[in-house]
Amino acid sequence: MTAQEEAALVREVEGHLLLAAAREEGRTAAARAACRLGWLTDTQREDLERQFEAEYLALARTSWHRTAERAVELRRTYELRYRVLRRRLVAWCVLGCALLATTGLLMLAAA
Repeated sequence: MTAQEEAALVREVEGHLLLAAAREEGRTAAARAACRLGWLTDTQREDLERQFEAEYLALARTSWHRTAERAVELRRTYELRYRVLRRRLVAWCVLGCALLATTGLLMLAAA
């Protein structure tokens, strides 16, 4: 298995675990909400819990998508900033080396 395949497998497993955790959180929240409504029949309670869980997952997915989009946006911004800073640093290093070489040549010419 290559490193890329391993990374893809890890991402897939993480996704499944994240989804399972979100489902469990949704079920727990749905059960808590349904418990407060003691007048519901069992069928109504199950329907409410199922709808609540589905809505919870939909909200979680929306949040995950927004987070992923923001991460891509931030990555682009920071990569651009890094490239600009790196170019600036290289330019200063080249300028410093040129000044050092010029100073050395002038010292040799004066001697």
